[in-house]
Amino acid sequence: MSVRVRFAPSPTGYLHIGAARSALFNWLYARKTGGKFLLRIEDTDLQRSTDESTRSIIEGLEWLGLDYDEELVFQSSNAPAHRAAANRLLEDGKAYRDFTPKEQRDDKNVKEDIKERARAQEAEGADQRSNPFRDLSKDESDRRAAAGEPFAVRLKVPSEGQTKFDDIVYGPQERSHAEIEDLVLLRSDGHPLYNLSVVIDDISMGITHVIRGQDHLTNTHKQILLYEALGATVPQFAHLPLILAPNKGKLSKRKHGEVVSLTTYRDRGFVPAAFRNFLALLGWAPPEGKEVLSKEELVGYFALENINRANAIFNFQENDPRRWTDDKAIWMNAEYIRTMPIDELLPMVRTELRANRLWREEYADDEREWFVKAIDLIRQRYFTLKDFSGQGRAYFSDDFDFDEAAVNKNLRKEPRLRELLNGLAGKLEHVEPFNVETSEAALREFSEEAGVKAGLLINGARTMLTGQAVGPSMFEIFDLLGRDRSVIRLRSGVPW
Repeated sequence: MSVRVRFAPSPTGYLHIGAARSALFNWLYARKTGGKFLLRIEDTDLQRSTDESTRSIIEGLEWLGLDYDEELVFQSSNAPAHRAAANRLLEDGKAYRDFTPKEQRDDKNVKEDIKERARAQEAEGADQRSNPFRDLSKDESDRRAAAGEPFAVRLKVPSEGQTKFDDIVYGPQERSHAEIEDLVLLRSDGHPLYNLSVVIDDISMGITHVIRGQDHLTNTHKQILLYEALGATVPQFAHLPLILAPNKGKLSKRKHGEVVSLTTYRDRGFVPAAFRNFLALLGWAPPEGKEVLSKEELVGYFALENINRANAIFNFQENDPRRWTDDKAIWMNAEYIRTMPIDELLPMVRTELRANRLWREEYADDEREWFVKAIDLIRQRYFTLKDFSGQGRAYFSDDFDFDEAAVNKNLRKEPRLRELLNGLAGKLEHVEPFNVETSEAALREFSEEAGVKAGLLINGARTMLTGQAVGPSMFEIFDLLGRDRSVIRLRSGVPW
């Protein structure tokens, strides 16, 4: 049987990185096995579901490079099928109408009652279901329903026995029926509940493997009961370790905000392939221990059996702007920017420069060779795509800011430096040809003439030309910016 997996997010906010990782693992498994990766939007919470969230989910998957197969499914459109399944179970005697007035008993009360009764009667091995309408005759149930009395529909969970399944990640799982309440399938207003909707949709979509977060592990026992009652094949389950905050608490949208949103990483200059790679290593590792992996390598190495049972820790410091997200995510992104094929990086840089009004169409035509050279030179020290428009602004515009720390360190400590840099500009004006080698020779010659260390001029020139304290070789910067721009900036005196 061909593998069919699904990602089924609720469109009630941005795409959480934990959900994004679930999508990634489903996608990797589908691509590894030659199966299908399907997308279902679970939009049955009509008050909280929004079109904006749905768009955010789809855009997030596209950004990560996770293409889905077949048509997008909206769970809300399947509500008639969910109700039909509940009514079929009712007709078959596998479910019953619960006429309990809503204000007297809710599902939580029933659940707690059953747990207490199960604990009290564990010694005798008995499990008496607590609902008085469970064994109501069909005639009486039909009569009361026909009279318009409101009711919910509940599954009749067997009084004895257990549900068992072998989770691909967590191994054998079992749970006594005595611990499971008679599941509500339909509310009194006819609204299908989560467990029913998920099972019916997974059956209709032909899902063979359900790969989802470990927090759904307890739901699985309830859903297996539904598969069995419906006479359907139970899929294989693989539950994923959670992603926790540094304090090992739950990583939540409400508490931790934007750091857990996938769109934050897109908007803050992450390379999609780098973040995909980082997500894959949260709870999984390839056999050989390699960390930087292409999409093809991720697919080739991926196996559900290699997923770690231990929860992954997402390390960040909320009050430190430099460590606003996990260090490994930043490192991974820098590694991609530094090493990825230049032709793959260029379109991302173009988008970043265009967003900051730094892009010139000549970079795609007459000045393409210069542009490629510039990007290849400056990318070595950058961590995000934002650095190309921030730290790298001086390469694409004469209107750039000076880093105050760089000015204090490299320009203001030596009173003579303004005069010296002006003299260096005069020296460079007569260098012919103007390139890496000749500009270096000129600077070193001038430093000897002026009786100062070459490093003083190199560091001062770098800050004057780029606004930064660190960067590529100063002589490569001279060569890249050219004689005219270099001379003008050395003489500008702007930081003083």
